[in-house]
Amino acid sequence: MHERERHRLILKLVSEQGLARVGQLAEALGVSEPTVRRDLNRLAGLNLLRKVRGGAEAMTQRMPQEIAGRPFAVSQSINTEKKRRIARKAVQLCRDGEAIIINGGTTTYMMAEFLHDRQLQILTNSFAMAERLLAGSANRVIVPGGEIYREQSIILSPFDNDTTQNHYASKMFMGAQGLAPPGLIEVDPLLIRAEQKLINQADQLIVLVDSTKFRQRAGLILCPLERIHTVITDDEVEPAAVKMLEAAGVEVIIAEAEERSSTAA
Repeated sequence: MHERERHRLILKLVSEQGLARVGQLAEALGVSEPTVRRDLNRLAGLNLLRKVRGGAEAMTQRMPQEIAGRPFAVSQSINTEKKRRIARKAVQLCRDGEAIIINGGTTTYMMAEFLHDRQLQILTNSFAMAERLLAGSANRVIVPGGEIYREQSIILSPFDNDTTQNHYASKMFMGAQGLAPPGLIEVDPLLIRAEQKLINQADQLIVLVDSTKFRQRAGLILCPLERIHTVITDDEVEPAAVKMLEAAGVEVIIAEAEERSSTAA
């Protein structure tokens, strides 16, 4: 098993269980205990987990397994209509000729439906989105080098000097596992490292989250609220969540239900 795959599985097991022993990890991965100890030293040095006597523990409280390990196809079927409305609003912020970044995720993936007649330069680490854009649009599509992270259909690179730093964009669109007063919340440390590299390459960070994401509290902080320029969410968002964002200087755009929008018109 490749080192990077071992690291991903170790982080997933530690995140799901909160605490994992060396012997348990070695058995689960089918490798020796000395190999696991070397991996734990490496991951602890990157602040992705905390070493304890005989094993390792997660940096934050344990995440529910149905959240931490939810595949892309499953997430895609949840809150579909809300995500579609949010994605449409996101595309309305784009101007032809712009260079943008779209991070992998089920809500951002739905932007592809509304990008078919646009003329943009799009850097995306979403393998699924790249395929869809190439097949159904005239946009220029760029993907970073790396390995496909199967569960989320995302391209991840183990190297710092991938193609990401060669591209700069006016806007980056991304989703998240949660949004809370400390900032954007994610649950996978390897995804966070990739996302932070992308965030550094954009002027504006635009976050696409449905209203349920404001209930998610446990996880790792990807970036503070102050780094976010705009949040697009649905019309079931609670007023307290909107007030939290606006107090941090974040613009909030509400994607209303179509019938509600037409009635207002």
